[in-house]
Amino acid sequence: MVKAIALHSIIPVRTEPREGAEQATQMLFAQTADLLQKQDRWTEIRIDDDGQAGWVDSKMITPVSKDDLASLAEAGEARVVMPMAYAVSPNSQTVPLTAGTLLPHYKDNGTFNLLGAEFRIDPQMVLPQPLEMNLNNLMQVTRFFLNIPYLWGGKNAMGMDCSGFTQVIMSMFGRHIKRNASEQARQGRNITTLAKAQTGDLVFFNHSDIDSRQTNISHVGILLDSERVIHCSGRVKTEKIDSRGIVSFEPDGKEHYTHCLAEIRRV
Repeated sequence: MVKAIALHSIIPVRTEPREGAEQATQMLFAQTADLLQKQDRWTEIRIDDDGQAGWVDSKMITPVSKDDLASLAEAGEARVVMPMAYAVSPNSQTVPLTAGTLLPHYKDNGTFNLLGAEFRIDPQMVLPQPLEMNLNNLMQVTRFFLNIPYLWGGKNAMGMDCSGFTQVIMSMFGRHIKRNASEQARQGRNITTLAKAQTGDLVFFNHSDIDSRQTNISHVGILLDSERVIHCSGRVKTEKIDSRGIVSFEPDGKEHYTHCLAEIRRV
C-alpha cells in the first residue's frame, strides 16, 4: 500500500472528492495515511492513527518511503500540548502546529526530526511523554481549550467537534481513540453508573433532546468528576452532569437538559 504524510499544519479531509463537500476530519502535521484511490485532483486516504477515511486535495499530501515510515514508527509520544504552537523549519520558515500533533524523534532541547529535517519548537509547548490521568492534569490541559468554537470535522484551536476534542485531549494521556463518537463508544469497557465513573472516562449521549427516543450515539465528552463534564457543544465548556444527562443553564438561571446520557466508557 502506498503511503503519504502531511507536511501542512492541517489538511481538510472531506466525505467526497470536491471542495464543497462536508469535512469529515482533519489530518495533522506528520500524520501518515494509506492512499486508496485518485479521482481528478483528489486522493482518497485512510489515516493510520484512527482509520478515518476521506478525500484530500492531492497536492496537500506527500509520498513517504518505507524507510521514513519505519523511522516514524519509532517516534515516541511527544506531542504539542498547547492549542497552538509554532515550529521553525530548517529554512527558517514558521510552521503553526495544533494541539495533539505528534513530534517525531523529539529531544528535550526543543528539536524534532521529520524526514531527515530538523525542526525547532519551544519546549514549553511540548508534552514529551503522556500525562497520568487525574483531575489536576486534566484540568491543567483542558483549561487552554475552553471556548474553542465548535466546527464539524475540526480538531484544532480554531474549531473542533465533540469527538475531535476528545480524541486530541485523550492522546495527551496516551489513550488513542477513534475519530467519531459512535466509534469511540465501542472502545474500552463499559462503566455502569456515574457513581462508579472516574476522571477521564468518556461519556456518550444519544440526542440533544432529553425526551427523544433516538438511541444513536451523537455526542461525547470527558468526565471531570461525577458532577462535571467538559465537552464541545457550540464551544468547549464545562457543564453539570447527572444520571439523566448534561444540565445547562438558561440566561434566567433555570436549568435544562441538553444531552441524554447513554453510556460511560473507560479507555
